[in-house]
Amino acid sequence: MQLSQFKAATVQTSPVFLDAQATCAKAAALVRKAADNGAALVVFPEVFVAAYPYWSWITDPVSCSPWFEKLVRASILLPGPEIETVCEAARACGVHVIIGVNERSPVSLGTLYNTMVFIGPDGAIMGRHRKLVPTWAEKLTWAPGDGSGLVVYDTAIGPLGGLACGENTNTLARFSLLAQGELVHAASYISLPVAPPDYDMAEAIKVRAMAHSFEGKVFTVVSCSTISEEIIAAMEGLVPDAREKLQRKNSAYSGVIGPDGREVCAPLIDEEGIAYADIDLSRCIQPKQMHDIIGHYNRFDIFDLTVDRTPRAPVTLFDPAPESEAEPASDAD
Repeated sequence: MQLSQFKAATVQTSPVFLDAQATCAKAAALVRKAADNGAALVVFPEVFVAAYPYWSWITDPVSCSPWFEKLVRASILLPGPEIETVCEAARACGVHVIIGVNERSPVSLGTLYNTMVFIGPDGAIMGRHRKLVPTWAEKLTWAPGDGSGLVVYDTAIGPLGGLACGENTNTLARFSLLAQGELVHAASYISLPVAPPDYDMAEAIKVRAMAHSFEGKVFTVVSCSTISEEIIAAMEGLVPDAREKLQRKNSAYSGVIGPDGREVCAPLIDEEGIAYADIDLSRCIQPKQMHDIIGHYNRFDIFDLTVDRTPRAPVTLFDPAPESEAEPASDAD
C-alpha cells in the first residue's frame, strides 16, 4: 500500500477587496510562490475571491444592501475567466489548489454561493462545494448549497475533501467526508473579530480543526483570511467605529493539524504569510487502530446516515422532440 508524502501550504492573507480579477492574480502569484517552496497542495481562505461581507455584521440589512450589490458585481461564475487565472497557475506549477469564492448563480442576479473550488494539478476544476448553511448574519448574503459538493476527490496526494468555516462544526457533514475515505481535509475560514466579545475566533478555528483531525485520524489544512487596511477603510465609510470592531486580535488562525489532533507546523495567528507542513499519510494508520469511526469503531447496525447528493436547480425543463424526430402518423389518422 502506497500512501503519499507531500508538502502542504496554507495561505493567510486578504483579498484585493471586491476585485475578483486582481484577487485571482494575487492567488496565482501565491500559488507560484508556494510551489517554488515545494508545496503540492495550496489552500486559500473562505470566499477569498473577492470579499467577505463584514458589512452584514456591523450595520443593519437596509444599510448593507448596496454592499450586497457590490459583492454581486465582484462575484464570479464557474468556470470563468477570473478563476482560469488560478487554474493556469495550478497547471503551470503542477499543484492542487483549493480556493474560496463568491460564486454567482448562472440564472439569477440575486443569488450567491459561498463556494470552495477544487483545482487539480492539470489546471482542471475537479469540483466545487457550496457552503450548506450560511452562518448567522451570512444569511443576508449567501444561499444554502446542496449535497452535490459533499465529495472526496481521489488525487495524487490522497483523498481530498473540504468544508467552509462553520460547516466544520457540522458533525454529519464532516462524517460524510470521512466515510468517503477522506485523509486530507481543507478547512477555509475568514477572520471574524466582530464575534461576541468573549469569543476567541483563532482558538475556535484551531479547536474545530483539532476535533476533525482527532476524530477522523486525518490531516486538516486550515486557511484563514486577514482584514486589510483597504477593507477597514471601506467599512469606516459605512460605520464610524468599524476600525475598532475589525481590528480585534486573535481573529485569524491558519495551520496544519495531524491525525493525532496536534499541530504539525507553527501556525499563523493574525499575521499574513504562508505556513508549510510536511504531510505523511502513513501517520493516519496507527491512530485508526484505536478509533476508526468509519470502520471498526462504529455500529452501523445501529446508526444509518443517508446523504442526498442530488444537484438542485430552480426548474427542470423538458423540450419536445423536433418534428423530424417525431413518429410518422399512422394510416388510421
